[in-house]
Formats: sequence, C-alpha cells, structure tokens
Amino acid sequence: MNITIIAVGKVREKYLKSGIEEYRKRLGRYCRLRIAEVPDVQAPEDLSPAQMEEVRRKEGENILKNIKGNTHIIALDIKGRRMSSEEMATYMDRLGVTGSSNITFIIGGSNGLSEDVLQRADMQLSFSEMTFPHQLMRLILLEQIYRWFRINRGEPYHK
Repeated sequence: MNITIIAVGKVREKYLKSGIEEYRKRLGRYCRLRIAEVPDVQAPEDLSPAQMEEVRRKEGENILKNIKGNTHIIALDIKGRRMSSEEMATYMDRLGVTGSSNITFIIGGSNGLSEDVLQRADMQLSFSEMTFPHQLMRLILLEQIYRWFRINRGEPYHK
C-alpha cells in the first residue's frame, strides 16, 4: 500500500519530529509512506471571514497540486465522519482489497481546508470534535495508520 500525507506547514518542534520519525520507521514494514509539506500562508490572527477563505483557497491550491495520480483521498476535517480505530482499520482494509492501494491523507493548516479540497476528497474524517494543532495532527495520524495496520494483521498493539 502507498500512503501519502499532504500537510500544510512544517513541523518545527523536536519532540514532534522525533515521534513522526519513529512512526515512519514502524510503518516501513507495512507501506510506502510519503509526506509532502505545502507552505502555510502567512496571515494575521484576526482575519476577516473573506481573508480566511482566501488563505484556505491558496493553501488548497498547493495541496491539490501535490495529489499524484489515481488515489483515494481522505481529508481530515472536524466536520467529517467519526470512526473508531477498528472501523477505520476495516475501511483501510477494504480499500486495499478493492484495489485502492494509493491513499492520500490531507491535513490542512490552522484555518482548515478549502472547499475545493473537501469536494475533491473521497472521505472526510474527523478524529474528534476537539481542535488539535495541525503539526500534532500529523503525529496522531501516523500513529493511527500504524494501529490500523496492526489491527488488520491481528498483531498485538491495539488494546
């Protein structure tokens, strides 16, 4: 399976980089993993709704440019579908069985994802009603992808 994560912004904190690298190594035995970082658009914190939409649009254009070939796209969005780890493992397994071996996850910036990106997605997935920093979300997503592979193979990890 080929998994791509397209994420807005760079990870700067060492503890997050370390965790991301750990899960990259662990996932090496289950899939080919590629992480593409697109630049976040610099903007003041007190954006008007129109300015916020413009930031999302610009970041969305960069995200869409990084989508390669025929891939199943899962956009992480707070309003998306919520699933347990077991349900998501089953979903991922079904994708592989039906020939969708290229999967792209998209993590937006601090202002969320553009409507164009959300419409392009095959699925919108929410990890929680809570808001997480998008840099931390990358680590959380990698851990869950690892967990899904372990669940599907009946390997000990998931409790």
